[in-house]
Formats: sequence, C-alpha cells, structure tokens
Amino acid sequence: MGITSFTQEFTCPIDAARMFKALIIESNTLIPKLLPQFIKSVDVIHGDGGAGSIEQVNFTEASHFKYVKHRIDELDRDNLMCKYTMIEGDALGDKLESIAYEVKFEAISDGGCICKMTSNYHTIGEFEIKEEEIKAGKDKAIGIYKVVETYLLENPTIYA
Repeated sequence: MGITSFTQEFTCPIDAARMFKALIIESNTLIPKLLPQFIKSVDVIHGDGGAGSIEQVNFTEASHFKYVKHRIDELDRDNLMCKYTMIEGDALGDKLESIAYEVKFEAISDGGCICKMTSNYHTIGEFEIKEEEIKAGKDKAIGIYKVVETYLLENPTIYA
C-alpha cells in the first residue's frame, strides 16, 4: 500500500466559524438541501456525529456513484478542524483502500478565512495515483465549498 498526499487551500469571504459550521457540523442537512440534484441524503449511521461516527452520503441517479461512507476521526470545534476518512463506497474503486482528509478553517484579517485541505490517498498494492487523476474530485469538492459560500453570503444570519 502506498500513500499519496495532495494539499490545497483557498480563501473565502465567509468567517471561519460559519464555514466550519456549515461545511462540517451541519453538512448532513445543508449539503443535500443545496445540492439535491446530486446528493440524496447524508445519514449518520453510527455515532452522534462526533469522532468515531460513520456517515453515509447517498447520491442521486445524476451522480456516477451510489454512496460513500466517511468515518469522523477527529472533530476539533475550537480549532475549526476535522479529520475524516472515506472508508467505503464505489468512489474508491478497486485501486484505493481509503482516502483520509483533513480540513481546517483559519481566520484572516479581512473577516474571511483560508480553507486548508489535505487528502491522503491510500492505494492498494503498487498502484500510484497521479494528481491529474484526482483533479475532477478536487474540483467537485471546491464546487461544493463555493455553493455553500454563495448560500452563506446570500443568507448572512444563517450559522452566524
């Protein structure tokens, strides 16, 4: 098994605590509401939503995938950081054992935040993943963040 890591970050005009609450704490209700064409539901199937919990994301017929399961490894509300691992689902295919993510939101002086994301791809056997092979997934993740950002800009009292 090999591990390939990718890091990305972007700035956002939304306060770090609001982005963390929307994208991490309330994602199981907010994301299906904002993206019903792609995400049918996000269900906590084990635990209370904190560390050790397992969430299942169920996609609509418009998606290439049926579902994925994430395990919440660490949830640090004080430092606006979450670590979670995709442990099951057709998005892993036959080349990936799991994908571990770390997402952190840091405040910046203009009132917005920097979102830092690290993804660790745990491959099966000698398979080596290349960055261009995961570009579509990264673009979809950024797309979700931008949809949430727009929603929060249009609704300044939500998660305030």
